[in-house]
Amino acid sequence: MTENTGFDAFALYNALKTHFTSSSYDFFKYNGKTNVSKDSFMKNKAKYQFYKLSRKYSLEQLRNFFLANFIYGDSTWVGEMLGPEGDKAYSKWQKTNQSLTYVFENDIIRLVGNDAPEQMLVVNDGQHPKLLREVMSGSIAIETMVILNDIMHFFPMWNRKISDDIIWPNWRLKCEKYAPFVTYDKVKFKNILKEIVIEHA
Repeated sequence: MTENTGFDAFALYNALKTHFTSSSYDFFKYNGKTNVSKDSFMKNKAKYQFYKLSRKYSLEQLRNFFLANFIYGDSTWVGEMLGPEGDKAYSKWQKTNQSLTYVFENDIIRLVGNDAPEQMLVVNDGQHPKLLREVMSGSIAIETMVILNDIMHFFPMWNRKISDDIIWPNWRLKCEKYAPFVTYDKVKFKNILKEIVIEHA
């Protein structure tokens, strides 16, 4: 996909939507390709929404716009994304990812607080751990949880210990699907984490 047409916008949207809603489809593995056709695009009731988006954004911007809406938006419907909520989700995503080091550092300081650092990950009696609760409430960025799990690999432990089998599995899928899109300097972020943990030990 080089030129940005309504069909390209539609194909990109479908690939990303499938990536985030299906456990088997991987956007990166299949290079953003799905079995959508120009015929299915022409029959799609929302095709004019995709034409609008293709005129507004380049393909790279559009990828990030859709990504932001799947992560931060309230709806996966393209018509909803074209409203103010779609722009709001995109702005939030841009702001967070442009200052990811700052966001991560402040989130870790907030999470650790006056507790022992490991308390943010502890699962008590099958309940949601502190980190997950804070992300779900919007106090901590989802990117922080994605990065922490990439460094510490605690999701398998949460899978075993969290009793809830509806909310947590949805968040886990979202985080695991989002992880390949979150680019950060692993050594640098590990050091930030280590320094804050040592300070609060």
